[in-house]
Amino acid sequence: MPSAVLRGVTLDCADPRTLAGFYGALTGMRELFSSDEFVALTDGSGCDLGFQRVDGYRPPRWPGQEVPQQAHLDLRADDLDAVEELALELGAAKPDRQPGDGRWRVLLDPAGHPFCLTSS
Repeated sequence: MPSAVLRGVTLDCADPRTLAGFYGALTGMRELFSSDEFVALTDGSGCDLGFQRVDGYRPPRWPGQEVPQQAHLDLRADDLDAVEELALELGAAKPDRQPGDGRWRVLLDPAGHPFCLTSS
């Protein structure tokens, strides 16, 4: 039976370099490719993270659905408090609504994409 392997995830944004800088600093991933329209990060695992410029980009409005989130990243943190602090220092925002009874934390990247930090 044919199969496919996840090669990467790409996020739409207004400024690929800035968003790649945020996620690179947060995850330790390094730049694999860069142009004015697209930046890719890698950690050598075979699943890369890309950022593509979209004219007229409108950030998601989480938790509302006026502009739906469409997708989000889940990141495992070895020290949840320390990684949350780093993300906030790098420009993430923490919305008031935090579902999950403390099992994970929802943050918004500098382009407005929700992402979750979890320790499990």
